[in-house]
Amino acid sequence: MKIKRFLAPDMRQAMRDVRAEQGADAVILSTRRLEEGIEIIAAVDYDEALMREAARVNAPPAPAPAPMPTRPPAKEALKETPKERAREVVRETPKDAPKETRAGALPPPPPPPPPLPLPASELAALQPMIEQHALETARMRTELGGLRQLLEQQLSSLAWNDMERRSPMRARVLRDMSRLGIDTDVARQLIDELPDDINADQARYLPLGLLSRSLKVSGRALADVCGVIALVGPTGVGKTTTIAKLAACAVKHHGPARVALVSTDHYRIGAAAQLEHYGRLLGVRVYPAYDAIGLAQTLHLLRDHHTVLVDTAGVSGNDPRLQQQMDVLREASAHGAAQLRACLVLAANAQSSALDDSVRAYLPIKPSACIATKLDEAPSLGGLLSALIRHRIPLDCTTDGQRVPEDISAADARVLVCRAAQQQRKLGLAGDDLDMAERFGMAVAGL
Repeated sequence: MKIKRFLAPDMRQAMRDVRAEQGADAVILSTRRLEEGIEIIAAVDYDEALMREAARVNAPPAPAPAPMPTRPPAKEALKETPKERAREVVRETPKDAPKETRAGALPPPPPPPPPLPLPASELAALQPMIEQHALETARMRTELGGLRQLLEQQLSSLAWNDMERRSPMRARVLRDMSRLGIDTDVARQLIDELPDDINADQARYLPLGLLSRSLKVSGRALADVCGVIALVGPTGVGKTTTIAKLAACAVKHHGPARVALVSTDHYRIGAAAQLEHYGRLLGVRVYPAYDAIGLAQTLHLLRDHHTVLVDTAGVSGNDPRLQQQMDVLREASAHGAAQLRACLVLAANAQSSALDDSVRAYLPIKPSACIATKLDEAPSLGGLLSALIRHRIPLDCTTDGQRVPEDISAADARVLVCRAAQQQRKLGLAGDDLDMAERFGMAVAGL
C-alpha cells in the first residue's frame, strides 16, 4: 500500500492531482483544510483489513461502555412533548463517521457562482473599447462582403469565357435571350432543350421557336368569350377598359340583351361611373355588387346571360384587401348559379419582378387564363414572356391601345414572340461581356 500526501489550493485541483498521480482507484483516507490550501491523504493498493488491524493495535484502550438508558415508563412517555422526544432522539443518534470515498466516484464540483456585474465606472471605461471592437467588426464584414463580391465576379467572368470558348452557339443563344429581356432562369431552361450540335442558322432561329412553343395560349377566339369572367389584377393594368372591349365583342356577336356587366370596385373613385358609361354606350346593363352575398345573388339573377363580365378592384400583392377579394370571389363562385372564372390581367410595360410578384399573389385563386395589356407601351416584352413561361398560365388575349373594341386580339404565341424580336432589333439592345457574365456566369458555373 502506497500512501501519499497532496496539497492544492482547492479541492478540485487536489482531486486532479490525486487522479493524475495515483489513478482513479486511489482511496481518500482523510481531507483537511490548512492555511496553504486543501490537504488530502490518499493511498493505492488499499487493504481495509490491514488498516483496521493497525488502528486496533495502536489505538488506546476503549472505555467501558456506558449503560443503556432505560426507557421511561409509559405514563412519563405520554407526558413528554414532541419537541422533547425529538431532542432525545438527536442526543441518542451517534454522529456518522467520515466515509472513505474513491477518487473516481467523487460527486461533480458545484457550479461556479455567477459573475458579479461590473461597476458603472468600470463599464464606462470599457465603453470606448466595446465601440471600437464593434466598428472593427463592421469594417471586417464590409471588407469580406466586398471580397466575396469580387470573387464571384471573377468566377462569373471565367465561367462565361469558358462557355463562349467551349459552346459558342449556346453562348450566342443566351446573348440573344438577354437582348429580348428574358429572365436568367427561363433562358437557361430554354437552352437546355437545344441540341448539342447546332449551327449558326439554328442558333439564330431556334430560340424564337422555343419561346413560341414554351408560351402557352388558350386558343380561344374573342367570339368564344362566354360564361362568368372576373378580371383581377393590380391597380392600373387596364381591367375596366379591357372589360369594355370584351363586352363590345360579345355584344357584336350575341347582342346586348345577353351581355351584362357587374362592378365590385368600390375603392377607386369613379370606377363604377366609368363602367356605367361604357354600358350606356354598348346598351348593356351594369349591376353593382358590394359583397359575396350580393355578387352571388347577382350572378344567380344573370344565369341566363351568355356573357357576364365582373370588374374587380385593383389590389397589389402586398395589400391586405387581396385576401378579402379572393374570399368574395370564392364564395360567389360556390353559391352562384354559374361557375366564375378568374382571368388575370398583366400590364406588359411593368418590370419583370413586378409581373412575377403579381402572378404569385393571385395564384391562390387559380386564374384560368391571362390577358396582356399595354403592349404598345412596353419597351420590351421579355418580362411578360418570362412570367407566362415560368408559371405556365395560358394567354387568352392581348391589348395594345385605348380604342374600344379595336385594340384587342386573340393571343398568338408566334405573333407575340416576333413582336418582341422586332422591338429588340429596333432598340438595338446588346449586352456586353460583363453583363452576360453577371447574368449567366454563376448559373453556368453551377454556383
